[in-house]
Amino acid sequence: MKTNIQSKILVFSTEKISDPAIDLAGLLKKHYPPSVYTINVPCSSSVKPKWILHAFDKGFDGVFIAADGTDCPYGETCSDNTANIVKQAHQEMKARGIDPARLKMAAICSVCAESFVKQMISFTKALENEQKQEN
Repeated sequence: MKTNIQSKILVFSTEKISDPAIDLAGLLKKHYPPSVYTINVPCSSSVKPKWILHAFDKGFDGVFIAADGTDCPYGETCSDNTANIVKQAHQEMKARGIDPARLKMAAICSVCAESFVKQMISFTKALENEQKQEN
């Protein structure tokens, strides 16, 4: 991990559920670290473990999946499917020597701007604390 700079986080957000919350955070002028980058996907269960690992290979310190939860328009099993993707990614991360705590998932609904901001601030602090312990 890098030192003396803010941790880079890649967020997989969903077009119909978590993207509106992220947009709302901006409209409400809620502040979260500028080192948070988002990629939108149709459904959180469409994220592939190899995408998560690729993010770490490209220098991201953390990956956050803003899951659809029970609001998913694509199916009732979205939460379970997304949890299985995270579980698989955690196993692959361990095999590569990457701390599984660097991947988080939480349900972010379309009006959960405050929750999203809190998640980003908390995750950034956790990543930076881990970084300090490694150095």
